[in-house]
Formats: sequence, structure tokens, C-alpha cells
Amino acid sequence: MRIRTSLAVATAAGAVALGAFAAPAAHADGTPNAAAKVSSFLKGVHADAAAKAGAKTGVRSGVRHADGDLTIDKVTVNGNQDIVAGTSAVKTVNIYVTATDPEGIYDAYAMLWHGTDIEDPDGVDGVVFPEQEADCDHWSATSATCKLTLKVDPKSDLWDSSLAGKWNVYAGAMGNDADLTEDDTYKNVWVKRAAQITSMNAGPEPVKKGKTITATANLSRASWSYLKYYGYGSQSVQLQFAKAGSSTYTTVKTVKTSSTGALKATATASASGTWRFYFPKNGTTSAATSAGDYVAVN
Repeated sequence: MRIRTSLAVATAAGAVALGAFAAPAAHADGTPNAAAKVSSFLKGVHADAAAKAGAKTGVRSGVRHADGDLTIDKVTVNGNQDIVAGTSAVKTVNIYVTATDPEGIYDAYAMLWHGTDIEDPDGVDGVVFPEQEADCDHWSATSATCKLTLKVDPKSDLWDSSLAGKWNVYAGAMGNDADLTEDDTYKNVWVKRAAQITSMNAGPEPVKKGKTITATANLSRASWSYLKYYGYGSQSVQLQFAKAGSSTYTTVKTVKTSSTGALKATATASASGTWRFYFPKNGTTSAATSAGDYVAVN
């Protein structure tokens, strides 16, 4: 992790505000240009700080010297939940940056990036920027929580299924005194491929007590490479049951999907109730639950 706590900024003459450079990159495409787009984003942040420093000092070419008293206290991404994307729907993600400075908070910055090194042209292969400037709630004279909104589009930002998994959260904040603190990897967030279980069926119905019930379904997950759902093979899935009148499910057994994602499980009929399949999430794929199928036992 590399943390910048101070830097000498360029002249304010070349400065641009966050909104000016963030808007064109609202839907970064995650292609090999991702590193260049990250670099452009960071230059914009630094130029914003330069402009603030120049406005404060009245010297267009003034150099800002950070004294290290600005801190980023907390960063929350998507309510601390995984970011799950399918094949078409755009996911809105809110990032909240809480920061403190004795002179007060002026602005905050954030983005999501995928890769190993933010400064290596070959080290970044995915990036999503905020759609607009931060909306800051100044809840004290020295602290503020700033909200930034991103739109994660599987048709552009998530250009390949290999991007599923751990992403990095860049976070930065600037004080009214033009102090700028930023962290390339303040924390991580998981961006996952959506999974679904379809065609759930349990039977026969009705069935006599003690006889065998057979449940079938199909597990698939989104491909960001081809923008379609494909069968998810060799995955452990739980067959669950809830007695009639209850909403509490218990796991009866765990089975594995076939190579094409097909599911089949058998169980003994002991009482009337609803059957379903449940797939727990993993490092690249979201959890999924099938529709329930009620079977009467007599």
C-alpha cells in the first residue's frame, strides 16, 4: 500500500476541477487504456489541489506544503456489501469518505480499480470513476462525510470475466487549507459475477410420506466477456427444506452441479413443505437461491 500524505503541486494555471475530468470518464471501459485513465484522474485530483492552494494563497504558482494533519477516517463502499453485476443492468455504487482536518474538509475523491500497481501501465486493467463531484455533509467544523456515486456497467466497465474478484478502492480527501491525503488502496471491495438458479422443480406431488422426492434445477452465472449466462459446473449447492407454515429453511444435503450446471438431488418425504436450492457465494460469484417449490405429503 502506498500512501501520499504530501506533495508539491503544479501551478494553478493548469488546474481543472474534479467535475471537469471525471465526467468524460464516467464509464471507463477497462481496456488497456485503464492505466492512462487512472493517471488522468489522479492528475485532475492534484490539479484540483493546486487550484485550491493558489486560491488560498493568492499565488498562482504557489506550492502547497501538507503538514500531515488531514486524515481519512473511514471509507464505506456499497454499504459494505459485495458489488454484484449481471449482463446488462447498471449497478449504482455509493462510496462515502469520512475525513478530518483542523481547517475543515473541502473535497473528497474515490474510484475503484482492478490490478496490481496503480503506477504501472501494465498493472491496471479495470477502473470505474465517480459520475460527479463529491457531495459533502459537513457535520462539524473539522470533519465531513462525502458521498461519491459510481455506475458499474457490465457492458463497458466489466469488459472481461477475469475482472471478477478483489478490486482496490482509491480514496482521497482535501482540506480547506489545500492539504491533500490519498491512499491508492485504502481498502478492497469484491466485484462479483451474478449467479442464478432457474427451472426449480420438486416432485412428485403429492407424494406419500417416506417416499423419495427428486429436485432438479440449473445453476448459471453471468459472463462479462460474452454478456450471457452460462452453466456453472462442479459447484456445491445446498438442497434446503422449510416445513409448511414455516419460513425457516434447513439444509438437507449438498450436491454438486454437472459440468453444464445441472442440479439433481433426492430426499425422503417426511412432511409437506417447500424445497429450494441455495448456492453460497465464492470469491468471484454471488450467492443464488432458487424459487421454492411446495410439495404436499400425505
